[in-house]
Amino acid sequence: MIITIIIKSILAVLFLGGILNLAGLLTWVERKQSAVMQDRLGANRAWIEFKPRWLAPLNWILRPLNVLGIFHSLADAVKMFAKEDFIPEGADRFLYTLAPAISVVFALVAFAAIPFGDVLHLGGRAINLQVADINTGILFIFAMMSLGVYGVILAGFSSNNHYAYLGGMRAASQMLSYEITMGISIMGIVLSYGTLSLQEIVRHQGHIWGIFVQPFAFILFMVAALAETKRVPFDLPEGESEIIGYFVEYSGMKFGMFFLTDLVETVLVACLITTFFFGGWQAPYLLHDGFHFPWGALWRLNHFTVIGLGILSFMLKVAFFNWFFMAIRWTLPRFRYDQLMHLGWKILFPLSLLNVIVTSIIVVMRS
Repeated sequence: MIITIIIKSILAVLFLGGILNLAGLLTWVERKQSAVMQDRLGANRAWIEFKPRWLAPLNWILRPLNVLGIFHSLADAVKMFAKEDFIPEGADRFLYTLAPAISVVFALVAFAAIPFGDVLHLGGRAINLQVADINTGILFIFAMMSLGVYGVILAGFSSNNHYAYLGGMRAASQMLSYEITMGISIMGIVLSYGTLSLQEIVRHQGHIWGIFVQPFAFILFMVAALAETKRVPFDLPEGESEIIGYFVEYSGMKFGMFFLTDLVETVLVACLITTFFFGGWQAPYLLHDGFHFPWGALWRLNHFTVIGLGILSFMLKVAFFNWFFMAIRWTLPRFRYDQLMHLGWKILFPLSLLNVIVTSIIVVMRS
């Protein structure tokens, strides 16, 4: 029992540490990718350079990173920690402080049910590469994502600012509306594979990925998930240029936690799309003993190599979808709020119900 707890704790630290580092790196990706798309240089002003002559060789190693602007993410963190932590007059101090913590904690906890690899056999012990092997993993993830709405509501309510309150209500209604479409669209996957366990869903995709089984659900889920993360073109709750957002009264690292939550949720959506529709850690032609090619060839690999390739496959798919979401972010304009709600309730919601009905009929006819 103690060994199992230690193993799961190590998996949680490694996985969540990787997620936080990836979310931090996305602050640089967002700047640099927008610069490439707009024919600009982008972030390149945060430099680390050593003056002592005996440390000068390190500058040759750091120079490519400096030119690319990698250290802007570090500069952002330093700036947010150094800024004054201001609490507005009349604000509810406890709820004002609690709101950003609720948002980021529940976004991170949702990763516990996502499998990032197959079962690792080490020293006679089978280690499931999943922080929490939950039979109803889909319900757990949606529950955690739903609880994150409370952080948004409390941020607007506790700030003693009418604009922040309106922004919080606007954000809550958007997130609740699109959560319904997300949940219903995933029911097509549940009906097709007959399980709520994410690890089992990934194993069922060994021969054919979920996007080929439920292509319509993939489109519905991706659009609804982008709206759930409050990213462009669905960033009505925090459109700083025209609309005052729910975190208008936040500064310092409390604002940084809300900003981090958006990026963590972007990574979460990429992980979910990879798990539900693109085989998770499954790689083409890769089975437990190596690559089995269609023409009959077999490339045998040892167990640890197969597990490593599975983890690499998962990481590459997640990285691709993060890039894709950033491309959408710098391509499409922002919706009006009435267009946002019209899309959610009058288009996506009925289509998700239709997808479930059609899938149910097909499943019953096959059984």
